[in-house]
Amino acid sequence: MSLSANIMTALKEAMKSKNTVALTALRAVKSAILLAQTESGAKEELTEEQELKILQKQVKQRKDSAAIFLEQGREDLATPELEEAEVISQFLPEAMSEEAVGKLVEDAIAKTGAEGMKDMGKVMGIVNQAVAGRADGKTISTIVKSKLS
Repeated sequence: MSLSANIMTALKEAMKSKNTVALTALRAVKSAILLAQTESGAKEELTEEQELKILQKQVKQRKDSAAIFLEQGREDLATPELEEAEVISQFLPEAMSEEAVGKLVEDAIAKTGAEGMKDMGKVMGIVNQAVAGRADGKTISTIVKSKLS
């Protein structure tokens, strides 16, 4: 079953159980996926990798919003954002540990012969392909910077 189909199934379940948090989050994800499909102009389904990127973006948006709300002392607005992020995270593959990402970064550095920050883009490209949605870009970037400097 594709990721889109899983999301639709979960959306139906949220409707039946009247779970408003899940319903809001899943509708936003469905909307983002449909928007991505129409942007490309293709009638084809998105690849799983593209869908995972959309889900990661949705989770990141909610976590960033929650952080801003918490900075402003608006816990009442931050809580739903974090709950929605958790609902969406269920559809993402299990995240890799920082140690595992560090190992991939070291392998990529050895493979490319990267010697400094000027080679960061090469290393990031290889690691992003290997990680395939199991770690966020910020974590990867931090690890690559620490290894290259």
